[in-house]
Amino acid sequence: MKKYILLLLIFFSGLTVFSQKKDRPKIGLVLSGGGAKGFAHIGVLKVIEEAGIKIDYIGGTSMGAVVGGLYAAGYNAKQLDSIFNETDFDELLSDYIPRETKNFYEKRNDEVYALVLPFNKYKIGIPDALSKGLYNFNLLSRITRNVRHVRDFNKLAIPFLCIGSDIETGEQVVLDKGNLARAMIASSAFPSLFSPVEYQDRFLVDGGVVNNYPIDEIRKLGADIIIGVDVQNDLLNRKALNDATKILVQITNLHSIDKMKENILKTDIYIRPDIKDYGVMSFDSGKDIVAKGEEAAFSVFERLKQLGVNAKNYQKPKLKNQIDSLQIVNINCNKLKNYTREYIYGKLRFKPGAKISYGQLQKGINNLNATENFSAIDYYFEDNNGKDDLNLVLKENPIDTYLKFGLHYDGLYKSAVLVNMTHKKNFFKNDIASLDVILGDNFRYNFDYYVENGYNISLGFKSYLNKFNRNVEGQITNLDFVDLGINTLNVDLFDLTNEVYLQTLFAQRFLIGGGIEYKYLNIKSGTLANTDPVIDKSDYVSVFARLDFDALDDKFFPKKGWSFSGDIHSYLYSSDYTNEFQPFSIAKANFGLAFQLFKKATVKIQSEAGFSIGTKSVSFFNFILGGFGYNVSNNFSHFYGYDFLSLGGNSYIKSTLGFDYEIFKKNHISFTANYANIGQDIFQSVDWISIPKYSGYAIGYGLETAIGPIEVKRSWSPEINSGYTWFSVGFPF
Repeated sequence: MKKYILLLLIFFSGLTVFSQKKDRPKIGLVLSGGGAKGFAHIGVLKVIEEAGIKIDYIGGTSMGAVVGGLYAAGYNAKQLDSIFNETDFDELLSDYIPRETKNFYEKRNDEVYALVLPFNKYKIGIPDALSKGLYNFNLLSRITRNVRHVRDFNKLAIPFLCIGSDIETGEQVVLDKGNLARAMIASSAFPSLFSPVEYQDRFLVDGGVVNNYPIDEIRKLGADIIIGVDVQNDLLNRKALNDATKILVQITNLHSIDKMKENILKTDIYIRPDIKDYGVMSFDSGKDIVAKGEEAAFSVFERLKQLGVNAKNYQKPKLKNQIDSLQIVNINCNKLKNYTREYIYGKLRFKPGAKISYGQLQKGINNLNATENFSAIDYYFEDNNGKDDLNLVLKENPIDTYLKFGLHYDGLYKSAVLVNMTHKKNFFKNDIASLDVILGDNFRYNFDYYVENGYNISLGFKSYLNKFNRNVEGQITNLDFVDLGINTLNVDLFDLTNEVYLQTLFAQRFLIGGGIEYKYLNIKSGTLANTDPVIDKSDYVSVFARLDFDALDDKFFPKKGWSFSGDIHSYLYSSDYTNEFQPFSIAKANFGLAFQLFKKATVKIQSEAGFSIGTKSVSFFNFILGGFGYNVSNNFSHFYGYDFLSLGGNSYIKSTLGFDYEIFKKNHISFTANYANIGQDIFQSVDWISIPKYSGYAIGYGLETAIGPIEVKRSWSPEINSGYTWFSVGFPF
């Protein structure tokens, strides 16, 4: 009797389990890769949640891995939509490093050179990708901070896996353990766009190369029903294969298209959004692609709704993110050949024991990246009694020599091509030597040697040659034009300058320094052919001090931030060709502020002033105003409404107010007004606070390009009858 009772219990128990399984089948979600077309996954997830479905397992590849990983980490569809709407995909694709995280040398590197190529063993190389993917990693690390200590993806809110491709072996790699942010980055490292990722001793690229739809892997986890979302491209014909990205995507899809036919048969609810009009780079169309995902999911809504009934109309809660704060106990780093632990701390700008935000962490990581001393940067956290140990994995850049190129045109220096060679670790592990050779209408060069010591005293040497030919009206000569019976003078200026200086960082962001300068000036004119054509041919020795601060987010089209520069030169000695030299000093300062008036509209305010100290200054060092588009150096400055080198004096004050509106992406229209008083010793009277004697206005169009800004300005001044149109192409140098 007991035997029969036991058999009955086992039988009914089995029925109960079977019934429960049928009432609540396990749901697996598979999300394919497809670049920007993966936005459609968010639209599908919105409908899945509306249907009341509880997802039990998620598998994804590439963009499917990113969306799926974040969903598995706890975010709901609405939160994912917000995250992607707030993401600047231009910055993501370019591996954007905020300008404020760069030192002054690194800022110049980005604002002079249009093309940078590695140079090794007398061979010019090409980068392994357009982006290291560090911006993406920083972003994903911050938004997955709730699960930063999870190492087994089965322990996430929803068990998750994604696919990577081992580029060395061609094998599929299932990523279900380790650091979630790094796994998502590895799965979405599209070849040539993002660098391959070293992950758990494998060298990985985009998982779509080997498996763009990991349905079998999700089945193995225990899914009874598979919902699959397919956003990959169909094969294109030769006419449509008109750029490198499309060709690379086509190569990736050659294998997956045929395999997808089998996978569709394995998928219980197959969703394919109608996104044929969008490409893998259509990030600007994110909202439209999300809507396409919703449309496709609603076409099978009744089937989804039945699964929701089985799940008792489950509603996924909103993820409550942890406070954006990290208490760092230890900072661990792999052993480095060329860089000390103190160097790493100096770049991070925080040390063990510090309490930091993710923003501070990302600034520190960006500081390391901006040095270009590391070809790969990885980090992860380990729990330390409720606090965090930060573990850094840095790969030193084997390339220490680069060739850099630039292109520019303006009305003063005319056409110019810039060729640069930069070499690191010449005599010390932390030195940089850089030589610019500028070829064109005016040959110039610029040589910099700099030993970087961070917050400690740094040593530098600079040498440059500046030369041009231009008609002037007396501002850079000591001649009386009235006595000569001429109105203008055609001048050849040759300026060779050498500096030795010391500098350091003050209060973390101010650059303070000083040194000794030697300058050789040779100024002559063909206009004076009947007399001595040489106006000056003298050596000058001076000591100088400077203070610089630059927190503008962009040099050419800033939206926010402020800057300050101050400089004083004391000229102590001259070989005195003109027999008029007496020791004197020149002091100047420049302050700039930019802020957004409203979206896409920016106001920029700038004020400058300068004056000489001493009984008599040398006119060749006077302040010179006029023109636009050229690289500002020495005591020259732009001034709208007047031609190049039109206004001069040993003292001046100038204010500029500019309005910039980005009419559409990277295209700007602007209006600028500037006012100035300039002349001899204007600060010794009330002239400097009187109504401005000189004024000018300009309207312009600017375009941001890979070679730098392309700008055209039409300027005029009420004081003169003529106007000027100026063109400037490329980064000025």
